Amino acid sequence: SFAYFTIKDRLPQILTRVIDTLHRHKNEFFEEHGEKGVEAEKRAISFLSKLRNELQTDKPVTPLEDELPDAALWNQYLDYQRNLSNGNGEPSWFQSPWLFVECYMYRRIHAALAQNPPIDNFDVFKEGKAQNFFESQEAVITLCTYFQELLKNIKDLDEKQLQEELFKLLQVSLWGNKCDLSFSAGEDSSQKSSPLQSLKNMIPYILVNDMEKLWSILVNAKKRNTEKSNVRVDIILDNAGFELLSDLVLADFLLSSKLADEVHFHGKSIPWYVSDTTKHDFNWTIKQLQSANHMWMSRCGINWEGNLKKGVWVYRDHMFWTLPHDFSSMAEVAPDLYADLQKSNLLLFKGDLNYRKLTGDRKWEYSVPFHQALNKFHPAPLCSLRTLKSDTQVGLKPGQGEQIQASEPEWMVNGKYGIVQFDAAL
Repeated sequence: SFAYFTIKDRLPQILTRVIDTLHRHKNEFFEEHGEKGVEAEKRAISFLSKLRNELQTDKPVTPLEDELPDAALWNQYLDYQRNLSNGNGEPSWFQSPWLFVECYMYRRIHAALAQNPPIDNFDVFKEGKAQNFFESQEAVITLCTYFQELLKNIKDLDEKQLQEELFKLLQVSLWGNKCDLSFSAGEDSSQKSSPLQSLKNMIPYILVNDMEKLWSILVNAKKRNTEKSNVRVDIILDNAGFELLSDLVLADFLLSSKLADEVHFHGKSIPWYVSDTTKHDFNWTIKQLQSANHMWMSRCGINWEGNLKKGVWVYRDHMFWTLPHDFSSMAEVAPDLYADLQKSNLLLFKGDLNYRKLTGDRKWEYSVPFHQALNKFHPAPLCSLRTLKSDTQVGLKPGQGEQIQASEPEWMVNGKYGIVQFDAAL
C-alpha cells in the first residue's frame, strides 16, 4: 500500500534529512551556545538515529518519556492502539495505522530537540520552508500583484463578479496545497508558474466542487448577520511557503469583500510534517512580504500586519492539531478547541493531513457520504480544500473513483486531483 511505501521509504528519508540538518548547524550551535550547544546536537542526533533504526526494523512503538504537556495524551493513545491489536503484540511501525505512526515520528523528532536545551527551540524544518517561499517568488509576486489590483476596484464588483473572484482564490488556495514538503520528502516543491493562468484547465481535476455552497453560506451569513454578531471564517492551515501565502490572500479577500468580518487561523504548536505552518512561519512570512522590495508584496505584508493588530485576523495554535487523534474525538479530547470552532460560520480545512483526520484515515468506499465519514464531527459548516496525496477519499459519485482508477492507478496519491468538499454540519 501507499502507507507501506511511506513508512518504508519516505519517513527514513525525512529522518536522515533532519539528522543532516542538525549536523550542518553544528558550528552555529557552537557559536551561540559553546560546548553545551555541540553536546546537545550530539545527543539529539543520537536520539534520532536510534529512532530511525527502530522505524526501519519495525520495533514496537514505545511510550513517550518526556515531560512535555501532551505526553500523557500520547501515551493514553498508545494504550488505545495496544487494545486494538487484540493481544497480537505491541503496536509497531509497520503493524500500526499509518496516521498514528507518522504523527508519532514527528512528535519524537520534536522530543529530540525539546529535551536537549540549549537547542530546544531549533526548528529542523525551517530552512526547507524558507526555501519553498523564496523559490516560489515569481508566483508570490504574481498573486500579490493580482490581488492588489483587484482591491483597487473591489467596491465596484457586483455579486456575480465577487463570486468569480472568490472561486478563483479558492482554487489558488486549493492548488497551493501541492507545495508539500513531507510529500516530496523535503525535495523542492515550490510553485514556479503563475498560479492563476492554469485555473480553467484544472477545473476537470476537482473531483468534488462545492464552491457554490461556500458562496451561499457566506452570502447568507452576511444577510442574517445583525449588527452584533460578526461573520467569522476559520482556516485550519497546512503548509508554510506558497500555500500559506495563497491562504492569506484568500483571507484578505474575505475581509475586503465584506464576506467575512474576521478570520481565525489555526497553525501547529510544534514543527510538524516537514512544512506545516507554525506561529514562527506565519509571522516570518508576513515580515518577508513587508520587507520585500516589490511594491505589491510589501503592501500585502503591511496590510496583513495591520489586520493582526486590529484583531480582524487572529492566529491560534492548539496542542490538539499535533496529536494522533481523529477530529471525531476533538469534542472529548480538546473540548475548548471544539467550543471555539463552534463559534465559526465556516471552517476551511487545508490539505491532506486534515482530510485524513476528518475522515478517520480509513479505506472508505469512494461513494460514502462525507457527512458520514466525519463521524459526528460537526462543530460548524466545514469544507476541505485538499489535493489528493493519500488513499482516502469519500463523497464521490457512484463509479467516479473506479473510472479514474482504471486509467490512472496513482490518482489518489500523486497530487494531481483536488477537492473542495463541503459539509453543512446539520
